[in-house]
Amino acid sequence: MKLLKKKIREEGIVEPGGILRVDQFLNHRLDIEFINEVGIAFKDIFRDRPVDKILTIESSGIAIATITAQYLHVPVVFAKKNIHVNLPNEVYIEQVESFTQKKNNQLVVAKKMLCHGENILILDDFLAKGNALQALLNMVQKAGANVTGIGIVIEKAFQGGGDRIRDLGYDLVSLATITAMDDQSVTFSDED
Repeated sequence: MKLLKKKIREEGIVEPGGILRVDQFLNHRLDIEFINEVGIAFKDIFRDRPVDKILTIESSGIAIATITAQYLHVPVVFAKKNIHVNLPNEVYIEQVESFTQKKNNQLVVAKKMLCHGENILILDDFLAKGNALQALLNMVQKAGANVTGIGIVIEKAFQGGGDRIRDLGYDLVSLATITAMDDQSVTFSDED
């Protein structure tokens, strides 16, 4: 997606330790016109697949998922980070280490939100090591639902998460795949 690569180059900030900050347009301050284009891109990629629900993680995945959901005409379920008092007793819980937060989170989804036999599209903003994505896949599997696709806005391929998930047989599509980052430069997969 050319617009995404342009936004990363012009507004993204590369920090030490493999961190790419895109908080000016994707995961803190939201550029809604841009996120609408992301939603259209995911709609175009996944429109011919059966999708009953979109699954994502709070909070950065919610905007991407909701914009895409309006085009696919399906609801969005998001995994909460940690247990809340307003959740029912029956929940799926997965422990996940956050690459950017440098801490463990509990991802929680009420069992009634994921039903046996449903077709689930998973969307998220970033894919690095794949820990959070693996947690969502575990929940879908426990529910007896099907993953019909995975859409990621930015994949940091050099951290291996995408390869690990694809090796499990999942169809994972990233709108921008970064193969290297150093200082202030970013290399995309189609530029290698």
